[in-house]
Amino acid sequence: MLKIIKDKVPSLRSVSKEVTLPLSDRDQQLLDKMLEHLKNSQDPSFREKHPTVREGVGLAAPQVGVNKRMLVIHYPNYEKEGEYVSYQLVNPQITVSSLKKCYLKAGEGCLSVDQEHPGYAYRAYRITVKAYDALKKEDVEIKAKGFDAIVLQHEIDHLNGILFYDHIDKNNPFRQENGAIEV
Repeated sequence: MLKIIKDKVPSLRSVSKEVTLPLSDRDQQLLDKMLEHLKNSQDPSFREKHPTVREGVGLAAPQVGVNKRMLVIHYPNYEKEGEYVSYQLVNPQITVSSLKKCYLKAGEGCLSVDQEHPGYAYRAYRITVKAYDALKKEDVEIKAKGFDAIVLQHEIDHLNGILFYDHIDKNNPFRQENGAIEV
């Protein structure tokens, strides 16, 4: 299992470095281990045997102590039963963001954050991300909305040293933003 870096560690607040392509074997192996960690974290029998492992849907390289612009995402595709949303993204960039905002009703969580941070983290409802996907071995353009967009923005934030609770209004954590969509 990978060791997850917690939010008190200064490196988690650093901006990560671009990754040279083609990917080195070492970088590909790290992405593979990160994806395996996410898949294991979603397996109830695995978590029963490893009670310190928390379930996650995304993981960025800085969260495992590597400040490179790489992340993995893996969770069930809620629109297509039996399929998964799964990426190994390298050097992802958000190229388009909607003005319309959204937020998770239950609030966001993070494998690097153990404490509760109640409140709404508002994010763009629709985004477009360009990246190299090491799973597909090609450059991709991902158009995402709602939950998918939130997960991508959360993980890309890690590459810029930003944590989800940085988006929560400290004075009014449950402030309702006009027109924002609850996810």
